[in-house]
Amino acid sequence: MRAVIPYKRQNAKSRLSPSLTLEEREHFVELMLRDVVESLQNAGISNIDILTTPDNGVPGDLDVNILFSEHDLNGAINVYLDSVSEPVLIIMADLPLVTPLHIKEIVAIEEDLVIVPGKGGGTNVLLIRNPDKFYVKYYDSSFLNHCRIADKMEQSVYVYDSFLLSTDIDEPQDLVEIMLHGHGSSKLYIDRKFGMDGNGKARARVSLCQ
Repeated sequence: MRAVIPYKRQNAKSRLSPSLTLEEREHFVELMLRDVVESLQNAGISNIDILTTPDNGVPGDLDVNILFSEHDLNGAINVYLDSVSEPVLIIMADLPLVTPLHIKEIVAIEEDLVIVPGKGGGTNVLLIRNPDKFYVKYYDSSFLNHCRIADKMEQSVYVYDSFLLSTDIDEPQDLVEIMLHGHGSSKLYIDRKFGMDGNGKARARVSLCQ
């Protein structure tokens, strides 16, 4: 079993700009990457590839393989799938709420393809047991895309439904979920920077620490 993490640090997470500066966002995505790598390693996955471009500055102290590609997300991953012959777990770098238990449960599922849906019809995690019989198509309701591709390629599918794994950190309101459910270095960073304000409403929100 291999894991591959697409990673972008440069100019990352522009939708978080109301809450974090560019420098802070670039540091934050590195911390989220560390959390994802740590959960994979603690789940027993040691072959971890980070798929990125040369200008994205992957931390040198991570025990991972760094692969460079100038393709877009779909092109980079599909070229990668063509190069491997063992099952592959594709997991996004902005999923700091992932735990080792999530990874172990997903890997234990026997279907050809395990899909973890993201918010709004995205795909946050894909376990592909037969990389020679599958290709990815992210963006534009990628969850449905991947279900259709699996049907076309006659691959069995299991949908792993998880609130924590559906929560990719894209918007300022997503930072609340790290404060509530996080467990790694990204949580420590957000906890130091923000407080939580219920403001008498049903949903909590983050506010800068004074």
